[in-house]
Amino acid sequence: MLRRRLNRWFGGEDRRVGSRTIYVGHRPCPANEVFIPPKFCDNRIVSSKYTVWNFLPKNLFEQFRRIANFYFLIIFLVQVIVDTPTSPVTSGLPLFFVITVTAIKQGYEDWLRHKADNEVNKYRVTVLEDGRRIQKESEKIKVGDVLEVEEDETFPCDLILLQSSRDDGTCFVTTASLDGESNHKTHYTVPDTERDVESLNATIECEQPQPDLYKFVGRMHIYKNNEEPSLRSLGPENLLLKGATLKNTQSICGVAVYTGMETKMALNYQGKSQKRSVVEKSINAFLLVYLCILVSKALVCTTLKYVWQSKPGQDEPWYNEKTLKEKETNLYLNMFTDFLSFMVLFNFIIPVSMYVTVEMQKFLGSFFISWDKDFFDSEIEEGALVNTSDLNEELGQVEYVFTDKTGTLTQNNMEFIECCIDGHQYKYRDASSEVDGFCVTDGPMNTVQQKAGREREELFLRALCLCHTVQVKESTEQGQGQDGRIDQVDGLMVDGQVVPPLQEQRGFIASSPDEIALVQGAMRYGFTFLGLESKTMKILNRANDVEMYELLHVLNFDPVRRRMSVIVRSISGETLLFCKGADSSIFPRVKQEEVEKIRMHVERNATDGYRTLCVAYKHLTAEEYDQVDSGLREARLALQDREEKLMAVYNQVETGMNLIGATAVEDRLQEEAAETMEALQGAGIKVWVLTGDKMETAKSTCYACRLFKRNTELLELTVRTLESPGKRREDRLHDLLLEYHKKTVQDAPPAKTRVARNWSSQDYGFIVDGATLSMVLNSSSENNLHDYKDLFLQICQNCTSVLCCRMAPLQKAQIVKMVKNSKGSPITLSIGDGANDVSMILEAHVGIGIKGKEGRQAVRNSDYAIPKLKHLKKLLLGHGHLYYVRIAHLVQYFFYKNLCFILPQFLYQFFCGCSQQPLYDAAYLTMYNICFTSMPILAYSLFEQHISIEMLLENATLYRQIGKNAMLRWGPFLYWTLLGVFHGLVFFFGVWFLFSNPALQDNGQAFGNWSYGTIVFTILVFTVTLKLALDTRHWTWINHFVIWGSLAFYVFFSFFWGGVIWPFLRQQRLYFVFANMLSSVSAWLVIIVLILLSLLPEILYVVLRKPRGPYARQKLVQSSAGGIQSPRSSARPLLMRTFSDESNTVS
Repeated sequence: MLRRRLNRWFGGEDRRVGSRTIYVGHRPCPANEVFIPPKFCDNRIVSSKYTVWNFLPKNLFEQFRRIANFYFLIIFLVQVIVDTPTSPVTSGLPLFFVITVTAIKQGYEDWLRHKADNEVNKYRVTVLEDGRRIQKESEKIKVGDVLEVEEDETFPCDLILLQSSRDDGTCFVTTASLDGESNHKTHYTVPDTERDVESLNATIECEQPQPDLYKFVGRMHIYKNNEEPSLRSLGPENLLLKGATLKNTQSICGVAVYTGMETKMALNYQGKSQKRSVVEKSINAFLLVYLCILVSKALVCTTLKYVWQSKPGQDEPWYNEKTLKEKETNLYLNMFTDFLSFMVLFNFIIPVSMYVTVEMQKFLGSFFISWDKDFFDSEIEEGALVNTSDLNEELGQVEYVFTDKTGTLTQNNMEFIECCIDGHQYKYRDASSEVDGFCVTDGPMNTVQQKAGREREELFLRALCLCHTVQVKESTEQGQGQDGRIDQVDGLMVDGQVVPPLQEQRGFIASSPDEIALVQGAMRYGFTFLGLESKTMKILNRANDVEMYELLHVLNFDPVRRRMSVIVRSISGETLLFCKGADSSIFPRVKQEEVEKIRMHVERNATDGYRTLCVAYKHLTAEEYDQVDSGLREARLALQDREEKLMAVYNQVETGMNLIGATAVEDRLQEEAAETMEALQGAGIKVWVLTGDKMETAKSTCYACRLFKRNTELLELTVRTLESPGKRREDRLHDLLLEYHKKTVQDAPPAKTRVARNWSSQDYGFIVDGATLSMVLNSSSENNLHDYKDLFLQICQNCTSVLCCRMAPLQKAQIVKMVKNSKGSPITLSIGDGANDVSMILEAHVGIGIKGKEGRQAVRNSDYAIPKLKHLKKLLLGHGHLYYVRIAHLVQYFFYKNLCFILPQFLYQFFCGCSQQPLYDAAYLTMYNICFTSMPILAYSLFEQHISIEMLLENATLYRQIGKNAMLRWGPFLYWTLLGVFHGLVFFFGVWFLFSNPALQDNGQAFGNWSYGTIVFTILVFTVTLKLALDTRHWTWINHFVIWGSLAFYVFFSFFWGGVIWPFLRQQRLYFVFANMLSSVSAWLVIIVLILLSLLPEILYVVLRKPRGPYARQKLVQSSAGGIQSPRSSARPLLMRTFSDESNTVS
């Protein structure tokens, strides 16, 4: 950081604001110029947060930013400075424990990051210097170094490809560690550089580092002997990214352009914004309440103390005269000091150890998701992944699910179904069929009736074989005939017979499954793509003749244009442009008389749920091509606004095309997708589908997933519905919104009458497209459209399902943000599998990534990752439900047991003249939260199952009972607080009633004040622990061990602490107090009676209340059918069955 600032001040990198200049091999260009090497950052990767020197101060600073830790630090300092009734150890030791545990956890995690950094930075690489190959550590690479990378090695920094061992000047890489895509990507060398890299004199001018993996703008100046430097454009196809791996290429040479923390990989690994769960917000609210209670207690006691001391003789009794210094002290200073002392005395009402317990519960509880065998997928041999454990309980509070369609609801496994050429349908099936009035005979195309004409059919199939970015994966075992022609390819007629497809002989590599499906579809009808060699594309036609086309330009696909094109030249010199893309993108750019005969098939295929693409072509004259070629070259050399300039050229050439036909590709539903969606809706979760696909295709998918049902009335708000003669779009939009709002909101029955989905009431589905959504979201108050967003949101919230089609990635995030920030702040969840879903995954409260076929970018940016959509059901309805119930009980229980703990201390002040006399010994104050009561609640919060997971999955409606933070609202909080007050009053006044008898021991001696406090503390520990035992529904050996073990440890510790004279204690208040107390029958009696009295109301409530909920109804059905018990209830102890099985729903 210091070095970067010095560079900035003294002419460093920031003077090159727009671009940077790199000297290849650090050679001056031209050779007679003075060479001043520019300064860039080194190649060290630093992902760690701490160093040895800054760990302690930095970690302490971060931990004390938490309010509870800072509060206890202040209390500890007050105890040290002011003469308080309790030892500083009582608050210092718990604080030290919390800080130490958290520091060890964070230190260990950072040590792992350091270890990973060292592995990367010490990796040996080959650098070419002065004709020699030198081995260096990766961290010593500088910008401008020429590196050699061999097959299966990882690129150590971002490189420009200069030379490849392949004859065609290409190389193949995989970027699985960057975006998760395991397919091979093709990269190209810079022309005129691959022959002699070591003597190359060139400079590279490129943009400053930026994180977009798929964008790069630059140009290379190549200097030759006394000649004008030649310019070569550089794009993402020339850039090899750090973290990618070289495949199917023996070796390459490249020059380093970005190193270290300026590589695209490092820039993409910036930390995600911290997401806070609703439980954490509830904890903070409850803390404020208890802080107010604490301050109130301290104020009351301070006031009463001075009221009592104002009476004659009370301020300075004869046995406790004040010193001269005490008499001279300011009264208000004394009052403030006493107030602080009372704050210290009562500060244990704030549960500082709760934060550690919550963190441990979240961290350990997350392993149950990773270990769940039901989440393991045998295809990819992976299970679920937890990227953050801070949101476990949020899985039980989801109200809205936003899901992608392709790869999430569907498998993203494309299969070519049919095509349409000039309005005629072609299907490849095993038998003849009659479809839409067209007689289709199946098999290779040369046996199909020539509906569209042979020339048009072949033109269409050539377009499929040429308009793509597919690479052929070569096989050494591929059979060839004597004449060198390939004998066996998929679906060809050889010697009059159909050769069966041999998938193992020819494989294809592509970034999208759609492209492979189209190329394989062309193979079925006799046109086979053979590969790309030295800018020459080869295809094998049905006559087994090889056709060759020179690839002139590729106009890449992008989500804005929604199409891609290639410009090729045949052997005869004819220049052709082939284009494929979405119908909305192609139809406006072709001759309109050709559209109608294709549109019917496109709409029918979309209704059937198929993905459709339209195919067009255009003949380019020599003048047209020269104009396009010069425009593309000029745009590609531009450093500023290259994307916009390329887009202008693309739009110029992709007009006036001729429409040939369309394709239909099927993407099948994910396994159990319909059942999962139905279960989520049964749980009260509203599902929104956000997709970039066609409306008809997405609508049919929603019907297949049961998001839309036959009785669902669909409300459509799309560009098509906005078209109305004589009306502006804005006016029509306003009318439709008001109409839909009246139907769904104003005329809908009240919310209380439609708690569950009722088939007699009308269900609504809402469909909106991206263009209309832009009008709604970008509405301005100037045009009186400021209420559009509110109307739109209310309509959506009153529909059972919402479909948003033709959506850009940014619009997906905008939708999620709009719902997330709406009234009530509902908990949102986004789930997707591709890079276009990352924005909505990051925006939602909980982000789920699917380990699909579109790469792992969604997984890397998600909070949780699952192999299949079907696993979402158990993740939410099972794990999410249990996580929320567990942590909600943990939070309420912590506040309850601390109130029970400190209330007797407060009441004791009324009987000791508010003299700040502690009721409990310092050891009890210190160890109450750390040792005596911490482990049982931790075990409960990890293993509790108030309802079995099987029952939660069978009865999705149980998920609704905990919705909207039901267990951490003010009602349950008040119940737990009143319960704590009741128990505290029973503990204190029950023992006080016992002590009304002056002689409790056999020898007639009276118990002292420490015996009083010890009896209260014993009842307290046993009561709060047994209360938790009563709440436990699912017993494991760990629960038994920690509950009964904690009680045994308390008894053992009390005997041990009071039975030994400790030399380091100035005063030993509990010496033999505990043993002496247990020698009294009266003490035994009062302990047992008060414990039973405290727990009696809850025991009676649990035993006498009637069973409720679906689980209870199922028990009645089972008992009437023969008394079949659930497997878990029969395995429990009889006593616990009495208390648990009768109350299996959350009230």
